[in-house]
Amino acid sequence: MNNPFIELGIRHEIVNAISDLGFENPTPIQEQSIPVLLSGSNDFVGLAQTGTGKTAAFGLPLLELLDFEENHPQALVLCPTRELCLQITNDLKNYAKNTRNVHVVAVYGGASISDQLHQIRRGVQIVVATPGRMLDIINRGAINFSGVKYVVLDEADEMLNMGFQEDIDNILSETPEDKKTWLFSATMPSEVRRIANKYMTDPYELTMGSKNTGNANIEHEYYVVRARDKYAAFKRIVDFNPEIFGIVFCRTKIETQEIAEALIKDGYNADSLHGDLSQQQRDKVMKRYRERSLQLLIATDVAARGIDVNDVTHVINYSLPDEIENYTHRSGRTARAGKTGVSISIINGKELGKIRQIEKVIGKRFAKIEIPTGFDVVEKQLFALIHKVHNVEVNEQQIEQYLPRIMDEFNDLSKEEIIKRFASLEFNSFLDYYKNAPDLNAPVDERPRAEGDRGDRFNRTGMRSDFTRLFINLGSVDGFTRGDLLGYICNNTKISGKTVGKIDVKGVYSFFEVSNDDVQKVQNGFKGTDFHGREVRIEISGESSNERRGGASNYKKREGGDRREGGFRNGSGHNGGNREGGSRERSGSHSGGFRDFSGKRREDRGERRRRF
Repeated sequence: MNNPFIELGIRHEIVNAISDLGFENPTPIQEQSIPVLLSGSNDFVGLAQTGTGKTAAFGLPLLELLDFEENHPQALVLCPTRELCLQITNDLKNYAKNTRNVHVVAVYGGASISDQLHQIRRGVQIVVATPGRMLDIINRGAINFSGVKYVVLDEADEMLNMGFQEDIDNILSETPEDKKTWLFSATMPSEVRRIANKYMTDPYELTMGSKNTGNANIEHEYYVVRARDKYAAFKRIVDFNPEIFGIVFCRTKIETQEIAEALIKDGYNADSLHGDLSQQQRDKVMKRYRERSLQLLIATDVAARGIDVNDVTHVINYSLPDEIENYTHRSGRTARAGKTGVSISIINGKELGKIRQIEKVIGKRFAKIEIPTGFDVVEKQLFALIHKVHNVEVNEQQIEQYLPRIMDEFNDLSKEEIIKRFASLEFNSFLDYYKNAPDLNAPVDERPRAEGDRGDRFNRTGMRSDFTRLFINLGSVDGFTRGDLLGYICNNTKISGKTVGKIDVKGVYSFFEVSNDDVQKVQNGFKGTDFHGREVRIEISGESSNERRGGASNYKKREGGDRREGGFRNGSGHNGGNREGGSRERSGSHSGGFRDFSGKRREDRGERRRRF
């Protein structure tokens, strides 16, 4: 059976190179664009989200179409940022590692222009450039584009958002009239359409999904909080996601810097990325983030343009963007290359209208999520630690010499006592920090919508009025994710997954929404069902904060837990302690696990809390 890329028309040496990079099957944009571009006869417009494989979609055809026996510029790739420029250059070199005499040069600001000029003079077929530096080299008369056959405008919408319209016009005026222009963009605003109309002749247009829509693999969530609680709510969301590796977007450079400083002070692995950083500082921050020694990168829209880091789990909008289209670019930093991700927005009640506008642009509904309570956070962190211990790799050879002393130390303790003490070593400090943690959710007053608006189908709590919220006594401690629970519900009740709404998985229980017509079917489907010897219970949940009758409140009491004032209480009876916002110190790098909150309270903490 032939490799799918060979069937698209890519020759063996290139296919072998990309196979070494892990390319097995083409992504949708690659599968549909490569045959068109290989014909070399059309201008081309490709609309697809970031992270869908656009670099290979235009890079592989370029390597097929160019004559690498000729050492002059034959292709020009323009992109908005230094990071993206370097990424495209490296990708093209990797694709061509088995092909002779391929020369690719990266041209961008913040690096030695003399080195770049030297590489151009030595001979190059593909130039990958940011507009500003490219125009500088053209103005020096240091490059000849008369032999350019193909121009690629990658992330065209971002280049225009960054003000490169005039630079792009000047650069393209230096290229031949008969060249082919390939334009790739995540969205298609009017400015991008004007570029297409100006520089292209009857282009082949390929749209993956609907225009300007978001990545289908991204879950969109929002939390409503009071302005004074925003920073505390943000920290709690982060703590509720122990394995988070995210980018946090702010509106201004000052806000970015202040939040990063506060997070570092509170013991998080975080740093900022904004326009006031030197190139050296920026490179250092990005190096740490790519190596995952940073969990949270706090950035402005402009500074984050072109960032391509694998496996970003969350994008957090600490402030919503001024331009709604920018939300698509922000959220596109996660769920890349077919993976899944979450885009979170922290808003106040007045910004609900903007959420509705974004929903219309991206074509997806946001889920309204409650800020987790202290109980929820402590529970989530505890089991994250337990799972980490369970899966840790043991260096048998190195640990063996210490085992006799370790066993002797624990000789007077039972297995259960050792486990309890080990868990408590970190659990107690976290528990103390979240004791009496206040409820940070702001009341939401959604205005009635015009008749026919989609919002009419949703009640004031964010749940559709034709759906019922159900409680089930299974959760993450039973190994369920949202996807697992959806499959379990559908298998037991024979209902379609399309009739299941929002699923909220907690520790020892979960909530899910189903169509009103399917409530009885779900209840009947779970009658007599047990999970690992435990009876599965389904109850209709109330919509008030205390879940009214039955459901989670009563279940926690039956299970021995106790939730009071949004906090957590253990068997010792302690129910006091620091409120959210206290200083946090860490004794070591835990990369998403528990943090040590035993450090002394900082004198300037009150001022820090007022600022956020």
